[in-house]
Amino acid sequence: MRLFQPLLAGATLPGRLIACVGALIGIALTIIVCSGLPPLGPDLPIIVAPLGASAVLVFAVPASPLAQPWSVVGGNVLSTLVGVAMFQAIPSLPLAAGCAVGGAILVMSLARCLHPPGGAAALTAVIGSQGIHAAGFAFAFAPVAINSIALVALGMFFHRATGRSYPHEPAVIPPTPVALIQPEDVDAALEEMHESFDIAREDLDTLLAHAERHARARAGGG
Repeated sequence: MRLFQPLLAGATLPGRLIACVGALIGIALTIIVCSGLPPLGPDLPIIVAPLGASAVLVFAVPASPLAQPWSVVGGNVLSTLVGVAMFQAIPSLPLAAGCAVGGAILVMSLARCLHPPGGAAALTAVIGSQGIHAAGFAFAFAPVAINSIALVALGMFFHRATGRSYPHEPAVIPPTPVALIQPEDVDAALEEMHESFDIAREDLDTLLAHAERHARARAGGG
């Protein structure tokens, strides 16, 4: 039964079901909204495939730094621009595809909008249809930017209706009089582990503060 245990810390079955409903509504309404716009051009999709991956982040892990509005919109759009530039500049398709994804990671990191589906958006710009190639840099704005903005807006409404914070705002709790774990201890631990974790630095501090408070209560200290 370990195979069926939640992969993410804090995940619950009701939460997963809410995420499923949110993704269903988000993707369906995004298609409906975008299909009502003027035709984007021959052989251009109403919605791009990477948006399915964006929906997983927005609705299943809305607290993730990778799922925040700027990450979704900026990550998808900037990555698509990189993909188009690589396709136009590099004749070799394999090399252009690799440079598109690698370049997308670099640009998203510099712009503080790292978003995994952005890698797929960059790749789509390289290996996509003739219509995508003909659209050039405009493909990053229609349909990619329109899709991304619509999904984020729907995500905001959905999470507000279901009592979640999106865009995510870390909870603030009063500091304990004598905290055993200081922020510099967390920074030292992160540097020592040489790993990146899918949680905002502020949320990590809050999580540890709550854990410390529970530990003190269990030990009879408060």
